[in-house]
Formats: sequence, C-alpha cells, structure tokens
Amino acid sequence: MSTAVSYSERDLLRGRTVTPAWYRIRIDSVGEAPAKADPNKTPSTNYPVEGTILFDGETGSTEFANTPIDWNFNSKAMGFSVGFLQAFGVDVKAGVRYDLKSAEGKELDVFVENDTYQGRTVNRVNHKYRTPRAEVTAVSQ
Repeated sequence: MSTAVSYSERDLLRGRTVTPAWYRIRIDSVGEAPAKADPNKTPSTNYPVEGTILFDGETGSTEFANTPIDWNFNSKAMGFSVGFLQAFGVDVKAGVRYDLKSAEGKELDVFVENDTYQGRTVNRVNHKYRTPRAEVTAVSQ
C-alpha cells in the first residue's frame, strides 16, 4: 500500500530561511493552547502566531514574499507581546485584558533573525515589532 502525499506552495516555503531584516508580515492566525506540561512548574498557555511575509519592510523587496513565519507568546512572559500590540497602535496598560486574536488579518513590521535549531538554520522572531512605514511598499522583483 502506498502513502501518497501532496504539498501546497506554503508547505514548500515553510522551511525557507530568510535574510535577517524587517519584514512586513500579515498575521494569518493567533491561537491558544496549553504549553507542554511540566509537573514541577506552574501550567502556562502558548499563543502561537502564524504570519506571512509580504515584502521587506525597508526596501520593499518581494524576494521572500509568501514565506510563512511562526512564533509564540507564553502566558508566563506576556511582556514580550507588548511591542506586538503597540505596533498596532494599542496603548497597553497593566490590568487590562487584550485580545491577541484581533491582530488576525492585520499587518506589522517584524524583525526576523536567523538561529540554529538541531543543527540547522531557522527563522526566529525575537519580539521586535514596529508599526509599518507607509512610505515602504512592495517592489516587484
């Protein structure tokens, strides 16, 4: 018996390593899931974010357009999400609840770095966000 599989264009781009830079990213989804359980630690929640690169936020280059970029916020370190919300113009205040899912469909600039994971180079979002610069738009390659 054979096991046939097929891949979407997005699947094929998922492992693509981009040049470190500011990228305009569309937020495709924000989820919520329990973090991996550790009996010696307090339980926490992960908020996985999936986005798609639209173009380089400095030059407008579309070289890495359509590349999926994923990252995560964790309930034990929510301070890392403050800049994310501020890039959308949210004035973040202590004691107020914010809906991360409201970012879906919106765009922001995210600095994507490279890192090494299990011996291979991967894309990494190190929580650097900014409001998109209106003067930078996509430039066809």
